[in-house]
Amino acid sequence: MALEAAGGPPEETLSLWKREQARLKAHVVDRDTEAWQRDPAFSGLQRVGGVDVSFVKGDSVRACASLVVLSFPELEVVYEESRMVSLTAPYVSGFLAFREVPFLLELVQQLREKEPGLMPQVLLVDGNGVLHHRGFGVACHLGVLTDLPCVGVAKKLLQVDGLENNALHKEKIRLLQTRGDSFPLLGDSGTVLGMALRSHDRSTRPLYISVGHRMSLEAAVRLTCCCCRFRIPEPVRQADISSREHIRKSLGLPGPPTLRSPKAQRPVACPKRDSGESSGEGQPPQDHSPGPRTASRPGSQEQAGKDWQ
Repeated sequence: MALEAAGGPPEETLSLWKREQARLKAHVVDRDTEAWQRDPAFSGLQRVGGVDVSFVKGDSVRACASLVVLSFPELEVVYEESRMVSLTAPYVSGFLAFREVPFLLELVQQLREKEPGLMPQVLLVDGNGVLHHRGFGVACHLGVLTDLPCVGVAKKLLQVDGLENNALHKEKIRLLQTRGDSFPLLGDSGTVLGMALRSHDRSTRPLYISVGHRMSLEAAVRLTCCCCRFRIPEPVRQADISSREHIRKSLGLPGPPTLRSPKAQRPVACPKRDSGESSGEGQPPQDHSPGPRTASRPGSQEQAGKDWQ
């Protein structure tokens, strides 16, 4: 049933979504399930995936879903697939997965069928995991349905369970001095819902990392940091680049191709907690060149806009 994006879904649809979230949430695994996750250097990890959904500017229905797979630890793209999609479910805070996951799931299933040897061993998702209104964000949803380890990587704090972007939170952010520094996001319930991570020396704004599926929070934070050449981890950043370029080509929009950033020294392993990077100010070159303008998902908290700094 198609739902008008401008209006909200009927109450029975929201009830159905809540029941489905509760059913799938019971399958979330919040611990490490793979040997490579417990290795300080992630030995055995060879492929890291990233997913993204980008919108055509001014259009809340037409979008592009993308999946990329990068080699690890080199962080070079070995697979990418993007496709234009029409979203039928409206944006409702707390239910982002029902709007976007079906298209991302199709991309993962297509890769599994076409080139199983390139399947990612973990997915980094542009959104939240257990840091969510009902403890089951888009990273959990996609993780359970694909049965892949998943990590939620959000650019803004989702203010749930008493978490607030208040003066105390901002002071904690100020104390994050070095790439790899972090602090726990402790809710009023006494549960640690995620970690605020300084992912790059030249960015003062943290990422908010949360468990999606089949990975501990500690390993999720370390992996995210190891995947960052800029503020945003490379799998998510490359998925966004891929989706924006696909929109530009599909719609015949003006502007030069969106360029990948040149090869850079790969990030130093997070346990050493020092940067060793010389890659500028955490902002890739393509942000300075004209290209397709894409809009982020509607909503102010559950999903921030395309923001690399």
